[in-house]
Order: sequence, then C-alpha cells, then structure tokens
Amino acid sequence: MNQHSINISNNKAISLQMVEIPQGQIIMRDDRIKHTWTANIQPFLMAKYLVTQDLYFEFTKDSPSTFKGNKKPVETVSWIQAVVFCNLLSENSGFTPCYSWNNDSEEIFFDNKANGYRLPTEAEWEYTCKAGTTSIRYSEIDRIAWYKENSEKTTHDVGTKEPNSFGLYDMLGNVWEWCSDIYNETVYGSYRIFRGGGWYDNERGCMATNRRRSHPTSFKIDDLGFRLARNL
Repeated sequence: MNQHSINISNNKAISLQMVEIPQGQIIMRDDRIKHTWTANIQPFLMAKYLVTQDLYFEFTKDSPSTFKGNKKPVETVSWIQAVVFCNLLSENSGFTPCYSWNNDSEEIFFDNKANGYRLPTEAEWEYTCKAGTTSIRYSEIDRIAWYKENSEKTTHDVGTKEPNSFGLYDMLGNVWEWCSDIYNETVYGSYRIFRGGGWYDNERGCMATNRRRSHPTSFKIDDLGFRLARNL
C-alpha cells in the first residue's frame, strides 16, 4: 500500500471518529482569580479519542512519547507540535489549515473560520467534557478515567474507560489536553491552556473545571497530549 492510500484510509477513520457537538452555553470559572464568565458554544466536531501515537507518527514521522504503544495517547508534545500536526492533517485532507505563524516574531495566527483540524477552545472542551452534566465529573472517576490511583504510573490505550454522554472517551484522566486559548496574555504572555487531568494526578486533579497553562513551544511532559476538533 502506498503512502497516499494510507493517508486516505486514516483520514476516513478520523472522520468517522469525529462527533457532532450541539450548540449550547456554559458558565466558566477561574478559581485562582475568582472570576466567572458565560461562553456560547456553536455546533462543532470533536474527536471521540485522544490523538494516538500511531496517528501522530503517520503524519509527523516522530515518536515523542515516553510510554510507547500505538493506541496510547501521544504525549510529551508541546502546544506548537500539536497545532503543526493539526495543519499537516488538514492539508492532507484537503482542508484549510487553521494555524499560521511568523517565524521571525513567533506570533501565532488562528483562523477561526477555517475548516481544518484544530485544538478545541477551552470553553468547547469543558462544555464537551461535561456533556450536559453540571458536576465536576460526568460519572464515577474509576469508570471514566485513568488517574493516580488506577493508572499504575503509565498511560493506557484510548477508549478503554466509559465515554461521556456525547460518546467521547478519556475526557478526564490518561493525559491532559492542550486547548487553543491563551490563558492570560497580560500576566503570562503566550501561555496556552490545558485541561482534563492525567495519569499522574490524584482524584482532585481530574475535574472538568480544572485549568492549567504553560509555554506553547518549550513545555512538554509525559501526561499531556491533545484531541482534535473541527468547525462544522
């Protein structure tokens, strides 16, 4: 099978794994600064599964993960590596890439109207994670998440715990997930947000409302990966 055929096959599989998320509204909060705000969510597509190591390798020819396994989530990837992957996948699929950047200034541009693969916004991520619930988790933690008490200090194949009511797996636990958004440009500059908790976190770390942030090009760790989204 040639490379072109492999790519087409993978793209079809990816498309089948994208779930249509309905429009809605969510109240967001930042406990650190005691701030709440309301976000309106337009319909969009979200991947059932975290990006796996075999899928990441198919388009980047890179295997950065600490815990090896084709169906384990890719991890130890920076935010910029995640969006480069999104662009590669978009171009291969005939879609318009969502991201571009100026190599001299390192400024990132995001086209929110493009039809390519992208990272979810923070509001989209939390709305999709909660999937109509109002609690900090969409079900009992041991049924839905790999975390410190049950992970045995490693990631696990995606989709082996129960999904939420939207049909998405590993929204909590296994690995944290990069989001598109800048956290607070005034205070933290270009730092990007990640959500969801990972295999190393205790129960309190795996909540739909937890927010963390770090540098988009230099920060990478073995419990941080990403999930694909697309505009409808």
